[in-house]
Amino acid sequence: VQLQASGGGLVQAGGFLRLSCAASRGTISTSTVSWFRQAPGKEREVVAVSREEIGTYYDESVKGRFIISRDNAKNTVFLQMNNLKPEDTAIYYCAAAGSPIYYWDIASVRSYKYWGQGTLVTVSS
Repeated sequence: VQLQASGGGLVQAGGFLRLSCAASRGTISTSTVSWFRQAPGKEREVVAVSREEIGTYYDESVKGRFIISRDNAKNTVFLQMNNLKPEDTAIYYCAAAGSPIYYWDIASVRSYKYWGQGTLVTVSS
């Protein structure tokens, strides 16, 4: 499976962006798919997870502002980011597990086999 992330850019605080992650060479319709982000000097962290058994999971820092969704017909996952804050500035990566993972592992980078190339989101104050 190959993942292609897009939609990043420069936006002012309070603005919004919609990230897309298109999969090819395989399907992600039954896979746990997540968005991670990595800010300069920080570790990669999970932002949002889409998983059939539990629906969705969000990190506390984005809960109520970000929405993860998927279009299985298009083999694509989205991340709608609203009310963006300067601290949301990071490179955003989409990832697909590719095989079943335990719920307690959904936030672990090591649980994901397939990664997109990342898309930069910059939020100015």
